Order: sequence, then C-alpha cells, then structure tokens
Amino acid sequence: MESSSAVLAGLHPNYLICPSRSPSSSALLRPFFAHHSSASPSLKLQKQLPLTSYQAVSPSPIRRCATLSDTFRTETSELADIEWDNLGFGFLPTDYMYLMKCAQGGSFSNGELQRFGNIELSPSSGVLNYGQGLFEGMKAYRKQDGNILLFRPEENALRMRLGAERMCMPSPTVEQFVEAVKATVLANKRWVPPPGKGSLYIRPLLMGSGAVLGLAPAPEYTFLIYVSPVGNYFKEGIAPINLIVEHELHRATPGGTGGVKTIGNYAAVLKAQSAAKAKGYSDVLYLDCVHKKYLEEVSSCNIFVVKGDVISTPSIKGTILPGITRKSIIDVARSQGFQVEERFVDVDELLEADEVFCTGTAVVVSPVGSITYLDKRVSYGEGGFGAVSQKLYSMLTRLQMGLIEDKMDWTVELKPAKAY
Repeated sequence: MESSSAVLAGLHPNYLICPSRSPSSSALLRPFFAHHSSASPSLKLQKQLPLTSYQAVSPSPIRRCATLSDTFRTETSELADIEWDNLGFGFLPTDYMYLMKCAQGGSFSNGELQRFGNIELSPSSGVLNYGQGLFEGMKAYRKQDGNILLFRPEENALRMRLGAERMCMPSPTVEQFVEAVKATVLANKRWVPPPGKGSLYIRPLLMGSGAVLGLAPAPEYTFLIYVSPVGNYFKEGIAPINLIVEHELHRATPGGTGGVKTIGNYAAVLKAQSAAKAKGYSDVLYLDCVHKKYLEEVSSCNIFVVKGDVISTPSIKGTILPGITRKSIIDVARSQGFQVEERFVDVDELLEADEVFCTGTAVVVSPVGSITYLDKRVSYGEGGFGAVSQKLYSMLTRLQMGLIEDKMDWTVELKPAKAY
C-alpha cells in the first residue's frame, strides 16, 4: 500500500505536500516560482492558479511551501457533490491534470500537476496534422476503508511504450507513468466514486505537441493525464449488448497500427458504429480485412466466444489491440480450470456458441445478447450474463474493487493522507 506522501516523494522536487485544514488530505501544488511563462509556446495550460490564490505557510528549512485558499479547500471535500447514483460514461471535469514534456530524441522529466483546463496547441502540431498520438484507459476504485485501488498500471505503461515506438514518439518510463497516475488520482481523490457507485476513469495521453509542417515526427511531445468519474460504458449497463458484424468496413489492416492504441484507430470506427447505433445495435464487431471471415474485435473492446468449457478469443497478430482486461480475463479463466484458446476464430463459430462476451477497461466484461451477421440474428442466454461470463466478471471486478484477496498481485493500493 502506498500513501500519498510516498507517491508525492517520487515527483519532481518542486512538488510539495502541504498541511490542509480541510477534511480532505494534502494537496499537490506548484511552487511559487513555477511560472506559466516557462511552458513551451506550443502547448500552454489555461485556468492556472494565480499566485494570489496561494497562502503561505511556515517556512521550511529545506524548501518553500504553499497551500491553497479557502476556496480550494471547500472544493476538496471528502467527495465531490454530484449524483453518484446516476453516473454514465461521460466526461465530468475534475480538479487536476498531469503534464510532462520532452523534445524529440530527449527524455521526459519534470512532470507537474496543473489545475484542469483547456490546452492550447499550435495549428501545426504533429497530433493535429498527422495524428501522432496515443492514449491509454485505466480505472481507480474506492475501497470500503477509503483507500484507492489501481489495476495493473504498469501494463498500461508498457503498452504505451510499445505504441510510442510504433508511432516514432518518446515515451515516459514505466516508473514515470505509474507515479504520474498515482499523483493524478490522489490529487483528484474526491472524484473517486464511493464503493459500488462507479470508478475514476484515467486517461493518459501522449501526443506530438510540437509544430511541424512537413510529414515528420514532431519536435516536442507532451504526456498528459486527466480523469473523470464514470459509471457503465454501455447504456444497457451490465445487461446484454447487441452487436452487428461489419463485413465491408474494417478497423485495421496487417502491417498497420491496429495493435497499438493510437488515436486514429478510433476515428476510423465511427462511421460503422454510428450506422449500427442508428439501427438499434449497441456496437460493431469487425472481421479481418484479408479473408473477411475471422473475428477481430469490437470498436473498443476484445471479443470472447464460449463453447462448453473452452473459451476462444482472436489471437494478437498486429491488427488487434492487446487489451489488459483481455489478458487478465484469460489468466483468471485459466486459474478457474477453463481451457482458453487464442487463435483465428471463424465468424461461423458464433452460430454454435454458448456465450459471447466482450472485455475492455471501460466495459470490464459485457455479455453479448445477440449478434447479427448478414441479416441472420443469433441470440445467447436469457437476457443476462451466461454462467461463464458471470463467473469471470464477478471474480475480476471483486479483485479490482478489493473485495477479494489479490493473489495475482495486480492491484496497487493508494492511501490518501488524512487531514492534519
């Protein structure tokens, strides 16, 4: 378990923990001498805390310290004042975001938390002109004792590094990534939903923020993390979703970027997804673009097919994102005695399947109620989870929420500091 003090100690020396008289714990703040003008002209943060909003505290023999005004202390109550029972999967602005930058060929350093706000990019930035960007998706859960759990953050860090190499971008180290996530979550701890009410969605971004006109890697890169409390991804909640198989448009091609979490992969699915939703479907299941008969993935999640005690899922071959929830479900299933096969899965196998389910950070595990392919609709179950998907969903979510012992050593526990 890590306390907020331990997390903050690993940040840039300009970060301080300062006592607060509010019911909340310590705040991460920028120092007096960190000026907005020091930021690169290609990316500037809006809504910075003015120096007049700081309140000096007793001098330290080691470094200067600052705390926020009474206004901020009111904002950082134990929990944000929102309707926790009505959370959907939509964006809600929170208190802080994390920012770290580096030049092409350099290394990331000197990361810092900023008040959440809009950013300003050069019209010629690499991410806007050439799509040079990646993102990750993670969640944090609040336990009954008030501590906060992260789920396998080092896996997201490793996946971002692999994606960055493919997209010709520098990337934070695994340690930098994980420590930045911890700091951002703790700084926004009042937005972590109460136990059982949802989770705090964490969105790390890596983008070419430097200006570039000709087609080339950007000269500067920005790593940014923001968070938002969320509920269920699909409007159906944990009720079964209805998919349609797309056989004309394709999500990825061999040799392309389908296996990394680059931003362009998601814009490419919007046309088919929008058409499917207009017809009443929840989402789209894509086939491979060569044979047009092997399952690949849904727009933003992986797919699993159950037949008896055998669970099959498309193998990772460069066109499918290596989902962290996918990887975790495979390990959990095998630990429970299921046979899991990673292989080419023919679309016709859907006709004989006992169950079908999807996995992803946003959906966790989502049962599939029906799949429509070439005007033929196949239904599964009786309007709820199948036995296999229910068991796997229960085990994984209980582990993520700290309700069962983490024998896999997958969770990272954060302990917010108590008020002084």
